[in-house]
Amino acid sequence: MPRVASAPGRLKDIPVVGQKRVLLASPRGYCAGVDRAVVAVEKALERYGAPVYVRKQIVHNKHVVATLEKKGAVFVDEVDEVPEGAHVVFSAHGVAPSVVDAAAARGLQAIDATCPLVTKVHREAKRFARDDYEILLIGHTGHEEVEGTAGEAPDNVTVVNSPADVATLEVKDPEKVVWLSQTTLSVDETMETVRRLRERFPLLQDPPSDDICYATQNRQVAIKKVAQDADVVIVVGSANSSNSVRLVEVALENGAKAAYRVDYASEVKQEWLDGAATVGVTSGASVPEVLVQELLDDLADAGYTEVTPVQTAEEDLMFSLPRELRTDPSGNRDARALGGRAR
Repeated sequence: MPRVASAPGRLKDIPVVGQKRVLLASPRGYCAGVDRAVVAVEKALERYGAPVYVRKQIVHNKHVVATLEKKGAVFVDEVDEVPEGAHVVFSAHGVAPSVVDAAAARGLQAIDATCPLVTKVHREAKRFARDDYEILLIGHTGHEEVEGTAGEAPDNVTVVNSPADVATLEVKDPEKVVWLSQTTLSVDETMETVRRLRERFPLLQDPPSDDICYATQNRQVAIKKVAQDADVVIVVGSANSSNSVRLVEVALENGAKAAYRVDYASEVKQEWLDGAATVGVTSGASVPEVLVQELLDDLADAGYTEVTPVQTAEEDLMFSLPRELRTDPSGNRDARALGGRAR
């Protein structure tokens, strides 16, 4: 685990080596789906009062979860932990139909904060299952998003964890196979998995559209550009955030001499910066901007006062609130559009 320093200005004593600078990746941080999910919990708390229950972490970020807990959100592993009749929010990662049914059986008032891009993959899984395709779902076994997607068609889905899995994969009918993917994967590794799948199953079908979400792709493209010139890359994001972990991997694969993930600036170790003139900084799609700013402040204390943005894309996608929150208590429509606003 990274050492947690105990006092402000903890990086001040690192000697300046040449011209120190920060390359700040953009896009970074909150995506539209994360923003929508977090605001859904906040709106539910405003409307119904505490407690509002949330199945699993609403998004994979320690700071966001802790902040919502202070406001009255209660995070549970399964819906059977929620009192009958209470409000429960389904996380941005999506849930299997069995979870929806279990919530209904307990009389829970469910608010579905599933990212619309994840919902798209669920719909694809259901459609291909109806046509009796075997679905090769590229993703990480045990990840909530994979569990939710696989739950849409459990008899038709086989999870493919990595390119190495392909060699031993068996399917019922090589002429009726399609691949889908978790939305937060490494684009390069996913394409390598697809390449190997197609070598084994030449009639493999592609999904109707790209499953890896725009935010995941954009953040990976940005950190690739930063990594080429960085002595060290620091990714702000939680350990259970798939897209944050992938950013570390992508940085290392694209030229960064070293790359690390932290939840908070206080976790940065001084030795990471020893001899480093250029530090690349980015954050995962579930990370509020305030955490990045704290890191930049600490780096400035250490002499990294020059901050150069490295922008590779503009993001303007917006999602409306979950259906259950689009009207206020008096019945007026509140179809607010949400984007990746800074926090």
